[in-house]
Amino acid sequence: MKTVKDLLQLKGHEYWWVEPGTPVLDALNMMAEKNVGALLVLESGTLVGVLSERDYARKVILKGKSSKDTPAKEIMSDNVARVMLDSSVEECMELMTERRIRHLPVMENQNIVGVISIGDVVKAIISDQEFIIEQLDHYVHGNQ
Repeated sequence: MKTVKDLLQLKGHEYWWVEPGTPVLDALNMMAEKNVGALLVLESGTLVGVLSERDYARKVILKGKSSKDTPAKEIMSDNVARVMLDSSVEECMELMTERRIRHLPVMENQNIVGVISIGDVVKAIISDQEFIIEQLDHYVHGNQ
């Protein structure tokens, strides 16, 4: 069973963040530049929220707000789900499904050590399933 630590060893521990007062337009530009769908929102190094493309679509565009004049803190999700390095991929999938979220900050001793996405979790699950299928195939064909 793969853990979050295994995922981060493959993808790296890098994550991107903005401060609560950062204009949404600047956050969107960073998301586009880094090719990510969400940014952490940190205040004095402490995680206070996550700002996603979904937050932007629902809380800026649909409400007619200005991307230049709206700070990240106004539209970020502040009830942030988090996982630990020893959390299983299955636990992450369950949490993401239950909360309808696509990004999870990864914590170790109150410190952020990375972010995983739904894509990372799905890839890991598919990889595990492919391995199991291959093993079963070898077992079945090896006994003929």
